[in-house]
Parts: sequence; C-alpha cells; structure tokens
Amino acid sequence: MRALISVSDKSGIVEFAKGIGDYGYEIISTGGTYQVLKDNAVPVREVSEITGFPECLDGRVKTLHPNIHAGILAMRSKETHRQQLRELNIDTIDMVVVNLYPFKQTILKEGVTREEAVENIDIGGPTMLRSAAKNYQDVVVVVDPADYKKVLSELKDKKSVSPDTKFYLMQKVFMHTAHYDALIADYLRRERKDFTLTDTLTLTYEKVQDMRYGENPHQSAAFYREVGKKTGSIVDAVQYNGKELSYNNINDTNGALELLKEFTEPTVVASKHGNPCGVGSGDTLLEAWEKAYGADKVSVYGGIVVTNRTVTVEAALSMKKVFLEVLAAPSYEEEALELLKLKKNLRILEIKDIHVPQNENSYDMKKVNGGLIVQTIDSKLLSEEDSRVVTEKEPTREQMEDLLFAWKVVKYAKSNGIALAKNKQSIGIGPGQVNRVWAAKQAIEHGAELIGEDATKNAVMASDAYFPFADSVEAAHKAGITAIIQPGGSIRDQDSIDKCNQYGIAMVFTGMRHFKH
Repeated sequence: MRALISVSDKSGIVEFAKGIGDYGYEIISTGGTYQVLKDNAVPVREVSEITGFPECLDGRVKTLHPNIHAGILAMRSKETHRQQLRELNIDTIDMVVVNLYPFKQTILKEGVTREEAVENIDIGGPTMLRSAAKNYQDVVVVVDPADYKKVLSELKDKKSVSPDTKFYLMQKVFMHTAHYDALIADYLRRERKDFTLTDTLTLTYEKVQDMRYGENPHQSAAFYREVGKKTGSIVDAVQYNGKELSYNNINDTNGALELLKEFTEPTVVASKHGNPCGVGSGDTLLEAWEKAYGADKVSVYGGIVVTNRTVTVEAALSMKKVFLEVLAAPSYEEEALELLKLKKNLRILEIKDIHVPQNENSYDMKKVNGGLIVQTIDSKLLSEEDSRVVTEKEPTREQMEDLLFAWKVVKYAKSNGIALAKNKQSIGIGPGQVNRVWAAKQAIEHGAELIGEDATKNAVMASDAYFPFADSVEAAHKAGITAIIQPGGSIRDQDSIDKCNQYGIAMVFTGMRHFKH
C-alpha cells in the first residue's frame, strides 16, 4: 500500500506518517513535506521517483502526471483497470493526504499583491483530492489534520479504514475544495470590483460557533462568518462576560449595529427583537445613553445596547442599573469594564472597528423556501439631488437635524415604519404595521405613554415610505409634530403637502424610500 502526502499545514503530519508507516504504507511526498518527513526519520520517497519526471516551473508541476493520477483513480474492482496499470507499470496509491496552499492566509496579509495571491492558488492539490475522493471506495483521502486520529484509530482496530469513514472523508474533500474555490472567486470579484448579481452565486462562510439552539429551542443553529472582510460587526467581537451569544442575540445586535453605523457623533442604540426601541445622540456617551434609555425604559429591559464611543465609568454606573442582554462598544475604561462584569449574565462585547461603515458592495440575503433572494445592502441614507422642501414652511436648522436623526432611525425599523424624534432622541417608534397611519398612531402613543404627554410636541416625524393619504399628517398635527420627512412619490403627495401647509408643518421629500421587511 502507498500513501501520497503533500501538505501545507504540517501540524501532526510527522506523527501521522509514522503511524501509517507502522501499518505497512509506503510514503511518497513532495517538496517541503518530503524534507520535513525525511528530517524526522520517516521513510519517504520523492514523487519524482514515481513519475520519472522532475518537479519543475518553481514547483508548479509536481504531481500532475499519469503515474500519480492513474494510481489514484484506478478502480480496484475492475479487471480492465488493473490490467492497464500492469501494462503501464503503474502502482496504485491507496491514501492521499493533502491540504492546500494557504490562499486564505495569503489574501488576509496586509499589502498582498495580486501576483502573490494568484501564486497561492493550488492546482495539483485540488486535483489529487478530487481524484482520490471520486475513487473513495478504494482510496482513503484526508484533507483535515483533525481526521488523522480517526484514520489511525481505525487502522489500529480494524486494519483498514471503514467504507463509512471513507465516504465521510470524501464529503469533507468536496466541501473543502468548494470553499477554496469560492474564496478564490470572491477575491477575484473584489479585485475586479465586479459587484453585479451574476448568473450563478457561490458563497462560502466559516463557522464561528455552534449554538445551543436557534430562534426557538427546537431549532438547531450555528454562527458563520464571511472570510477576509473587516466589517466592524459582531463577527469581530471579543466577548468579556456572560453566556455565549444566542441566535437572537446575534441577530438583534446586528440590527442595532447597522443603525449605529449611520451616526458619527456619540450615539447609543437600544434594540429589541430586531427593531430599535431607543436611540440617542449627545455630546457625551452618558448623555447619549440617558436619551436612548429615556426613550423607552420598558422595551430596553432585556434588550441590546450598542454604542460608538468608549464606555466610561459614569455610563457604566448608569447602564449597570438596567437589565441588558448584550452591550457592545469599541472599548471600555478598565474600571467601567470591571463594574459591568459584576452583572454575570450581561454579554459584554468589544468591537474595535465598530465605526467601519457598511460595505455598499455587500449582499443582503434572505432564505426563502427553495431559494435565496439577494440584493445589495441599503447603504445610502437619502438622495441628495432629489431631497427638497415641498411645503411653504421651511424646517429650522434644529428641525432639520432632528429630521435626519429620525430618518436614520426609521430606516432600520420594520416596514411600515414611523419614527419620531426631538433633540436627537427617539420619542416614539412604530415598526412593522400593515397600515402606515397605524404606525404613526403607535409611535405617537408610545411617545406619550413612555416619556410623557408633551413628548411629541415640537417633535419631528420620519416615514420609511410615502404617505398614500393625508391621514398621517392629520395624526402628526394632533400630536404637535412640526416637521415631517418622507420619500414622496405618491399620486396623492399634494394632499399631504396641502395638509402640512394648512397646519404650518414643514415637509421634506428625500426622493428614496427605506422598506425593511
């Protein structure tokens, strides 16, 4: 029996090679792997002895030879195959142990050139793996060092590797090569800046962790991350405290972070079940926190809080009084972190690159039964060329600041969504209603109930899509709202404009909507 070993990741390979050698395998190898085995007293032959042809082209051609691939692909159950091997004087290869050039590690290096990346695209390795996997009944193929122990254990107990294990190893090969090729394709797409939605879509992710369960205890779940992209997102988080993140924790924190990235000034976003429930901006983190918490002290209980500034001792003392599931920030003052750690169930996350904006060339994907719907992410806030004041009354500078604040908030509320704001504080948020006027009434009622009867007076309103009727303006007027921002585009726009003019409300059209389903 013969084993061909050629590995980039050499962890455990000497021990494995010695192990299979004890069970009668003759070992052949290439380049650096050959030298490592030889230096560690493992009996080994060079591939060039088998091929009768030297490695060439700086190692680009080593194993691409019939003496290798015929030895791997020959079906032992077919007499014609065995006869051809005898005629060609080719011996079988019964085990292939290969892992590939470090393409991922190469492209993650700072300042890597395209030439370096391309040179680390493995050709012979995937070819051998695929050949061996195709002939899995006769060839043991090992791509993952984690499987060395399993193979050696079966050789020890049964003197051979079981058919079921061979089939399992075959599956791992094709998963591995698919992942490898998808990494290459994604790298080339980004190099070419080709962000079109292509005829075929192949995506690859790497597991971050298994989870106890999904949205509900009867659902299994795992967390995967994209490869090689700095996102300033929850995949980059360092956790300092609390239990492992749940499926819902990750989903809700992600939604809060998306909204947070719209702000540059000190801002705190509180989120519950994927919707913002309190948002505040201020001169300091403490002020921003007090605004976000004060916006909805009920919903923030057991919720998610994210901030774009270092958590200070003063802020930590205030946050510590509230039961939170997750707190995420770019950093923490040392004493603040120790104070927060006293809340043993609080998941404390540090996301250093929390300020990194969303990549406008990323995909937003949603699984549907039997397929996947894909779009580019909603990275724009408003259309500057189409934004305009459409009423007789112009918004003041303070109103315009609050209108933009509310517009950011409503962008991340589920449609139909309405957000109210005043002094850079969310006053009431009405997400996910099937009727826009219901969303407006809900936002107004929440503001009055959670903050006070006068909360909505002199506040502003944002709507994620146009007003089909003037009834939302009527509701806004009754609540004391003085300015409205909305996309415009309804055939009844003039009705809303006329109603605003009647009540002295300023209205701004953005020229773009923000549905979020």
